[in-house]
Amino acid sequence: MNRRNISYISRYNPRRLYPLVDNKLKTKLLAQKAGITTPALIGTIQSQHDVSLLADLLRDVPGFAIKPAKGSGGKGIMVLSRDEDGQYVKNSGSVVTLADLQRHVSNILSGLYSLGGSPDIAIIEELIEFDPQLGGYSFEGVPDIRVIVCRGYPVMAMMRLSTRSSDGKANLHQGAVGVGLDIATGRPLNAVQDGLSVERHPDTGRELSELVIPQWGQLLELAARCYEETGLGYLGTDMVLDRRYGPMLLELNARPGLTIQVANGCGLLPRLRKIDALSDADVARPAAERVEFSRRWFAVDPLQQVGAAQ
Repeated sequence: MNRRNISYISRYNPRRLYPLVDNKLKTKLLAQKAGITTPALIGTIQSQHDVSLLADLLRDVPGFAIKPAKGSGGKGIMVLSRDEDGQYVKNSGSVVTLADLQRHVSNILSGLYSLGGSPDIAIIEELIEFDPQLGGYSFEGVPDIRVIVCRGYPVMAMMRLSTRSSDGKANLHQGAVGVGLDIATGRPLNAVQDGLSVERHPDTGRELSELVIPQWGQLLELAARCYEETGLGYLGTDMVLDRRYGPMLLELNARPGLTIQVANGCGLLPRLRKIDALSDADVARPAAERVEFSRRWFAVDPLQQVGAAQ
């Protein structure tokens, strides 16, 4: 942890750039400007006075997610859709009233879920419709893919699968399943829940070794491009696969955790040292070229041909 903080986060991430990723609204606007796909923004609530406008903002919206701009670890995120009677319903099936939603938004604004408890903004965005190929790999939540990007090169990836015990959140510390992914192909290498190896999703029974990530190369390239757009040299990029839009950026993290090593069953350091040794000219390569190099360098079987999963 100390080596990560000193040798990578402090070295490659100027603190003045942290607000670009600690604030999800700034990240979303930055990504949209750069042409990086993100869930569409329905609107924001920025003051307690505007909480009363929530009903108008959500009128005729079939599904949406409300999240704190400065939240972390999935705290404060509420995902809802409308049933045939027009009621707001969680993935669990429980009904949420407009008054419940207004109270939740008010709590977000007061900083209940934000880093350091500072006043916050509520973001309302379009519901993600995850790719049907990933059906059965998650319980009441959207599976996401964390890619660690160092100096613009993807170095390690894992998929996070929500479970009953994680309450539908893709957070390994809350009981989600982490599946390490081969950078070359996106195929699964290893899977853990609560630090123990698992072979099937604990709630759906789906065999994890059968997992196939569609559009893997495109997903890696989007993750790699976040380096140029933020100026941060060590990033956790959280991606999702939408059935309509393909790979999308969900959020960025300037201090990504190390559980990705447990999911992959190997350490990050040898890969990071390879990236450390690159020249400035190597780092200036286009994102697509950087991705191709990463897929060759970090393939579990180096004889695998890049593009085998496409």
